[in-house]
Amino acid sequence: MEGDVSAAAAAHYQPASPPRDACVYNSCYCEENIWKLCEYIKNHDQYPLEECYAVFISNERKMIPIWKQQARPGDGPVIWDYHVVLLHVSSGGQSFIYDLDTVLPFPCPFDTYVEDAFKSDEDIHPQFRRKFRVIRADSYLKNFASDRSHMKDSSGNWREPPPSYPCIETGEK
Repeated sequence: MEGDVSAAAAAHYQPASPPRDACVYNSCYCEENIWKLCEYIKNHDQYPLEECYAVFISNERKMIPIWKQQARPGDGPVIWDYHVVLLHVSSGGQSFIYDLDTVLPFPCPFDTYVEDAFKSDEDIHPQFRRKFRVIRADSYLKNFASDRSHMKDSSGNWREPPPSYPCIETGEK
């Protein structure tokens, strides 16, 4: 019965973003993709920005498994050093995850995403257990910056092509 209520709530939910294929997306730049999604939500006023959070997922070893990712077709997980998703805690009573790298629905009901993309910590070797840092979207927009240096190898070559837009910088220098 609870699943029926969840499905009904999801059916009436109006996404806070454009469709996935209309979102700003650059493979391997999840933190920037989510920053751009927060910016979109702020600029479109459909939902209060205070309902949205950037969620960083990582651990000390920088090895976290996430299932249902486009980078790994099939049943196995992708082992990311970190991953960033957007959490919308809807005033309508249900929460949704926005992950531009997943094969799950976009947005995805929170419970479905957690079950299908994270699996249970009981099934994961302790070295792969994930830690979460949740940041309010307004704070993320105000404070996040990246020079993209983490995406270059020791020779200064890009590991993955950078986004075409300039690096995200804060107003404070």
